[in-house]
Formats: sequence, C-alpha cells, structure tokens
Amino acid sequence: LREIIRQTCAELDVHIVKGVVARDHVHMFISVPPKLALATVMQRIKGRSSRRVQMEFPELRKRYWGRRFWARGYFSTTSGNVTDDIILQYLELHGKHDATGVSR
Repeated sequence: LREIIRQTCAELDVHIVKGVVARDHVHMFISVPPKLALATVMQRIKGRSSRRVQMEFPELRKRYWGRRFWARGYFSTTSGNVTDDIILQYLELHGKHDATGVSR
C-alpha cells in the first residue's frame, strides 16, 4: 500500500512530507501543486490503491465485492491553520501509539 501511494503521488507531482500507514487507515502530510484539486489527488490515491491491492490479494476482492475498500470521505486541512511542526509531531505521535501502524 505504501509503495502504491508513493508511486501515485510521484506521478501527480505530489510531495509526501510524512506519512503513517496503520492497519485500517492512513495519515499523510502532503504538498499538492496548486494546479491540482485535492479531491482529484485523493480520488487517484484511493482508487488506484484499492484496485491494485485487490488485484494482488484476491481474498480482499472477495471480501470487498460490492463494498468500498476505503471510506467514502477524507479529512484535510491546510498547514496554514496549524504549523508544519505540529502536524509532524501529530504524525510522529500517531505512529508511535498505533501498535499496528508503521511510521515512514
């Protein structure tokens, strides 16, 4: 999953500042070029990762047949509302406290 997200972001010229992949969710601090809508970026990341993961793991395709792999929405905020350091601290703390997650 991590590699699929990295590849998709690279293709879109989206820079991943920091990310945490947990068992059931992902947190990312990314820099998106102004020419791209965040909704487009998230649609590509979620769509491509869902498709590729289900192709690689057929048991997941059976489990999620007719259902969504990812939740419908996403949360976003700009780093202007809080400092970059606070976001990075949150991701660091989240990675340490989520026993099933892996910090990047």
